[in-house]
Amino acid sequence: MKVVIVSSEVSPFAKTGGLADVTGTLSHVLKNMGCEVMVFLPFYREVWQKGIEAEKLDVDVAVPIDRRTLTVGIYRSMTLGGVPVYLLKRDEYYDRTYLYATPEGDYFDNLERFTLFSRAVVESLMALKEIPDVIHCNDWQTGLIPAYIQSLYAPHFKETATVFTIHNIAYQGLFPATLFDITGLPQDMYNMEGVEFWGKINLLKAGIVYADVVTTVSEKYSKEIQTPEYGYGLEGVLKKRKDRLFGVLNGVDYSQWNPATDRYITANYNEKDLSGKALCKEDLIREFSLDIDPSVPLIGIISRFAEQKGFDILSEAMDELMKLRLAIVILGTGEKRYQTLLSELASRYRGRLSVKIAFNEALAHKMEAGCDFLLMPSRYEPCGLNQIYSLRYGTIPIVRATGGLDDTIRDYSEKDGNGFKFKEYSSKALVEKVKEALKVYRNKKRWQTLQKRAMREDFSWQRSARTYLSIYKFAMNAKRGEISSTEMHKK
Repeated sequence: MKVVIVSSEVSPFAKTGGLADVTGTLSHVLKNMGCEVMVFLPFYREVWQKGIEAEKLDVDVAVPIDRRTLTVGIYRSMTLGGVPVYLLKRDEYYDRTYLYATPEGDYFDNLERFTLFSRAVVESLMALKEIPDVIHCNDWQTGLIPAYIQSLYAPHFKETATVFTIHNIAYQGLFPATLFDITGLPQDMYNMEGVEFWGKINLLKAGIVYADVVTTVSEKYSKEIQTPEYGYGLEGVLKKRKDRLFGVLNGVDYSQWNPATDRYITANYNEKDLSGKALCKEDLIREFSLDIDPSVPLIGIISRFAEQKGFDILSEAMDELMKLRLAIVILGTGEKRYQTLLSELASRYRGRLSVKIAFNEALAHKMEAGCDFLLMPSRYEPCGLNQIYSLRYGTIPIVRATGGLDDTIRDYSEKDGNGFKFKEYSSKALVEKVKEALKVYRNKKRWQTLQKRAMREDFSWQRSARTYLSIYKFAMNAKRGEISSTEMHKK
């Protein structure tokens, strides 16, 4: 099977979050399962700043956009796993400090940037004489590709199926209707059944409507987004496509996230010998300049600073949490109001609450290893990866029961459970669950049993990739009119 994965970020080339990890790792696993895999992403400044080598191909592509034709260069690189990665270069659009937005807000020309990228992917496949079985698109930045395959490029890709994955439905790629000509799509695709959404262009909706199959990143989230509470206005569109909508839990790459081999942490350790974890905790206490004894339970938060991630209820809960015998370390970036608020709280509780406003991969690994708990009080969470990483590190998740957090974490009991989770979205429920977790922490025998149980959990990509292979085959059959969605959902 020939599979093309298209994403606006792919690890290690360019990354702002979990999307990059997912697309980077899935491509390797599919290759190891016998697929012929190609990956496409923009040639960002971040790529060359990292010193990643990329060879300029002899062929360029001419891409029509908004009554102009722009030349896009094609560069070829390779992942360590041997997957070819095609980087599409147009400097005025992609040679920028950030991928999507500055701290002040989104880039004004994001519609042009990702229209150019999406259409350049299709043009590049034609120029390279590649006709894939499946094009797997990810999030709104690639939502136009299924629409192009269904319309302008339909004669060239008669046998090519498209799969569109929603990683977070809150981010939809909304733009003014007056800019529709930039997309180059036929005018009749701008309607309620197409890319129109309350008088605007919606690129995520384009992917949902025109893909042969739609997926999202956990089973529960696939159900949640069909409701008004979580659907962000697209619940009706998704209900119409529910026979083609599947939830596939993200896997994790244990070659990168494993305390036994992790190169970023002070001391390696495993389920049989946890002594190294204590050294990692001491290192983390120094890293965050905490003034605590190592016996004090340490809670970590690694997150984008946004209301989605529960920072509103966390802020409300912080004074109550600080009355308990614990310390908290926080790593992340995001909305300025939360950056300011967290910095003020860190000053108030200096020595017990420390915040680093940064995106730091190495420090994220140190926190997974050095913390006792990981807190994820999300309002909603499509999948979440940090809670899964934490399990392998014996760092026990405390989560809200939503989306992928609910699918991966089982609430603790002496006989079962791999973490702690609360249902009500409130600061009170958060504090009560933390108190419950601290009781188990104080019982050394129960605590170590829980840690070892968590470390035995397996969320490797093999299981998820096999599901994707089944979905790809289903999408190919759907493209040819040979569908059996009821049977697929049973599987």
